[in-house]
Amino acid sequence: MESKLKAWDTAEHSRHSLQLLQPNSTRIRLASMAPYELHKRLINDYLLCQKGATSLLQRDISRDKTDYDVIRENHRFLWDIDDHPDTWEAQLAKKYYDKLFKEYCICDLSMYKANKVAMRWRTEPELVSGRGQFTCGEKRCDCRDALKTWEVNFAYNEHGEKKNALVKLRLCPDCSSKLNYGSKKREVKRLHRKKGTKKQNVPSEKKGQAETELTQQSEEVSETSPIEKQEQEASNIWKDAGKPDEEKAREDEFEEYLEDLFL
Repeated sequence: MESKLKAWDTAEHSRHSLQLLQPNSTRIRLASMAPYELHKRLINDYLLCQKGATSLLQRDISRDKTDYDVIRENHRFLWDIDDHPDTWEAQLAKKYYDKLFKEYCICDLSMYKANKVAMRWRTEPELVSGRGQFTCGEKRCDCRDALKTWEVNFAYNEHGEKKNALVKLRLCPDCSSKLNYGSKKREVKRLHRKKGTKKQNVPSEKKGQAETELTQQSEEVSETSPIEKQEQEASNIWKDAGKPDEEKAREDEFEEYLEDLFL
């Protein structure tokens, strides 16, 4: 076999030499080339004539990285405001993090029996479609009914370091049972405020003291002269003018609106 290959190489080399001697356009083109360019041309032609020589022209792609690979290697679940990335890879990961929406999380409960839950922040298309807020936050579930908000202490390993983060999830009843499979999580419930005036619950002892003080004050006022009464009434008018109204129906409506918006 080796003898056949050697014979084939010598035949090809001789054929190539004969082509150089022929007075045609190829010979003229080679004669016009610089010595170094001619040397490269002859070596390349010789190497490409061998079997499997095209593999030498392929570029090594083992160390190539896409943007996704760079973000995955430098990703952080939480970045501090004071963090200033010093490499372009970290800057790309930080820029990707800034475009995420961090009110609710998207989770993966496929390994809930092993007490393992994967979480990530929502992207802009998920925010627009209501994924994770108006639909279940489990990435494989599309349920929209009876959603509950859960507050989870998410413990994770990041670059060999253990970290914790308090996050919120919106899950359906089935996914909520999976989330609470190992331990009960804290449910975030909406507070319903009653409209109208606010009544403060005063203990009985304080009520008794307040009543005695009021009776004493009434007795003292009855003993005062009419001139002193007029002065006290004038002073009370100026004191009452600086007190805010107890009924703030408009502020209560704004607070209820904001609570419904954020929950």
